[in-house]
This record gives sequence, C-alpha cells and structure tokens, in this order.
Amino acid sequence: MLCVDSDFDFLFNGATEQSRLIRDSRYMFHTYTYATENYLCYAPSLHNVCVKATKNDTRIFDFERFMADYSRTIYRLFLWYAYSAKLSDEHVFTLVDFKSSVRLNYLDLEDNGARTIAWLQRNVARREQTLASKHPKQAAELDDFAAQLGRLGVTPETTYLYMHGHTLMDNVVMVLLETVCEKLRQMTAARITASKKEGVALKNEMSNYTNTQRSIRDVLLDNENYQDCPLFKRLYRDIERYMVRTIWRMKQQGEVPASETIFSIVRGFRRR
Repeated sequence: MLCVDSDFDFLFNGATEQSRLIRDSRYMFHTYTYATENYLCYAPSLHNVCVKATKNDTRIFDFERFMADYSRTIYRLFLWYAYSAKLSDEHVFTLVDFKSSVRLNYLDLEDNGARTIAWLQRNVARREQTLASKHPKQAAELDDFAAQLGRLGVTPETTYLYMHGHTLMDNVVMVLLETVCEKLRQMTAARITASKKEGVALKNEMSNYTNTQRSIRDVLLDNENYQDCPLFKRLYRDIERYMVRTIWRMKQQGEVPASETIFSIVRGFRRR
C-alpha cells in the first residue's frame, strides 16, 4: 500500500499518464487535496493552532470566512495554473508566477481581512487580464475545465484545498497565523500588565507566559484537527474499504484467526 500527495493527479482524472496510474492503482492512495500541507491548513482547525501557540483562546479572526473569501478571489488564477499544468504547457502560467500572484504580503485584521482581500483582488484581476490577452485559446477553454473540476468537488470557496500546498502554507496561512498570534500575545501581555501584580510578581507572570508560548510553525506542523475535512474522510473511507477487502481475502486463505471477525479488526483500525 502506497500513500502519496495528489498534486493535480486527482483533478486531472486520467487525462495524463501519471493521473491514470494514480486513479487505476488498487494499492495506491492519494490525499485528494494537493498535498498533506493543505490538510494542515484546513481552515476550521486554524483557530486551535493559535490557541496552542499563544495560550489565548479569544476569537479575533474568522479563518473559515477569510479562507472562503481568499479561495473565491484566486479561483480563476488557480484554474489557469492547473489547466496549463494539465496541458503540460506550464510556461503559460508557471508555478513561480502563480505563487507571486496569490501570496499574501500582509494581513489587515480589521473587518476580517477585507482590505487584504481587496488588495489581492486587484493583483489577481491584473494577472488574469494579462493571461487572457496573451492566451485567448486557453481563456476560451477555461470554463469547460472549471466544470470538469466542479464535478470532482472543486468549488470557488474550497480552492485553497487544491492549490500548491507549500504556497498555501508558507505564503498564505503562515501570514495569517503570525498576524493573529501576534495580536493575541499582545492582548495577553496587556492583561498581565493591567493586573494588580507588581515588581517581581509581575515580571514572573510575564516570564511564565512567554515560556508557555510555542512556535507557530511547529504547532501548525503538529496540527491533527483536519479529520472533519470531507476530503480526509473520503481518503479514510478508501483505506477502510481496502482494509476490509484485504482482511476478507486473508480470512479466506486462513491467514487471519477464525476467531477474528472483519468488523472487530476494522473497529480496531478506527480506534487508531
């Protein structure tokens, strides 16, 4: 059994030799998302990353709403990059160009990042206009490609799950987390400073808080709160079905004790 990052192989759905290999293999499983990094950056899990990094559970930012806004904003550029990759014609819109077009240089926390999204929309619109003028043939084919991806579950609001994983983590989500966590740490430090403690007691309290903080990237890399993601659940079901079929064959061949039932073994797998 082999587990791999999907990259675009799931979305290409047999249109390339590599995607046919992934799709048709009985013993190969893929992430459905572009890579494991996309699971780590699952929007509903990001608030908890901030809590673990800062020890402050105040909700000052709606990650789910922002990532939906972000996804809608970059959707057309994502289509351009994925389609050029499918055509093996990545010079149309290279990964480097895609990264520079969808990265976040900053996050303005006011109004849940509305100004940041507006800034990104302007950049995306300029890039899309340039691509359409240079490559009118591909531009005319983009809506059909979008419909193909839609049948596989890709929506404008979930684009971030299918985009290049390291770009998402390093150039988008880490920017969000660093900004939100910095604000949360400032809030906690202000509460400590405003307390009745003074002198050594105040200094010790602040020192204790500083020592409890964790590296944001380390917490993100340890993130396991993506298991409610529908794509992860789909992957889990794929592996579970494979396990059931394999155990059934092993029982038929006498390789599994007769006292063991398929259901008991599967339950053990679910507990793990």
